[in-house]
Amino acid sequence: MKLNFIFIFIGELSMRSSLLVLLICFQVFPTLAAAQETEIPANAAPIQDNSFLIEEAYNQEDGVIQHISTFQRLTNSRDWVYTQTDEWPLRTLRHQLSVTMMATHAGSFQGSGAGWGDTAINYRYQLVGSGEAKYAFAPRFTWLAPTGDHSVGRGSGGFGYQTNLPLSVQHTRRFVTHWNAGATYVPHARNEHGDASATLATNLGQSTVWLASPRVNFLVETLWTASQNVIAPNKTQWSHDLYVSPGIRWAYNLRNGLQIVPGIGVPIGVGPCAGEKGMIVYLSFEHPFAFAHSRR
Repeated sequence: MKLNFIFIFIGELSMRSSLLVLLICFQVFPTLAAAQETEIPANAAPIQDNSFLIEEAYNQEDGVIQHISTFQRLTNSRDWVYTQTDEWPLRTLRHQLSVTMMATHAGSFQGSGAGWGDTAINYRYQLVGSGEAKYAFAPRFTWLAPTGDHSVGRGSGGFGYQTNLPLSVQHTRRFVTHWNAGATYVPHARNEHGDASATLATNLGQSTVWLASPRVNFLVETLWTASQNVIAPNKTQWSHDLYVSPGIRWAYNLRNGLQIVPGIGVPIGVGPCAGEKGMIVYLSFEHPFAFAHSRR
């Protein structure tokens, strides 16, 4: 199982039923969100940093914390992953710290069962712009801790490092694009047999977001990855994945400052992983936690 913190694939649904669920969301949730806009302040925050496969280049504002939950499952392999990420600004927009923890089940490993997966500690620096600028760039560095059991496919088996370079561009009031390039390196990864080797993975991604309204967004994300898997002592094998995922996200803004953002996507495998499919389920809670002390 590939325990990559970039992937968010979920659902054991046929393509027909997946598209039906997405169509229902397109029809129902914009109406609900539009109705709620009459109950919130006019200056309430729009949806901004809530994509599923592609990372946006916006750090959290000072005094605001975000809790992100996802539940993920691939259709063919029956792998599933639940992740919980907390994002904290370090008293300034420039610096952000976050922690990602996961529970997982490797369906391709017979008798694996569910259990704790690897853990990621992330630092991101807002090098250019912000959520209010036309261009934003926020490099991220991640330290990966092998808290999962590699013998049953729930972890990499060794400490690792990951970097991602997200770039966000506000083209118009209605359209935003996000661009990603990154890599993951594990010096001593292990497979289920205990064989060890250094592994490398790379990722490229792009998304286009249509802001149908400040509270309802439609998006199409594309993600390509290439990763090495340990197959013998000091020996690895490359695998490649390419997914295109249409999706929708909508927001509920409460008067106390809490923003709740659910989202649904339908990743579709093409090229090297044609035939794979699933769904993405996303839920974010973003709220103030202290007085702001931003020093940009």
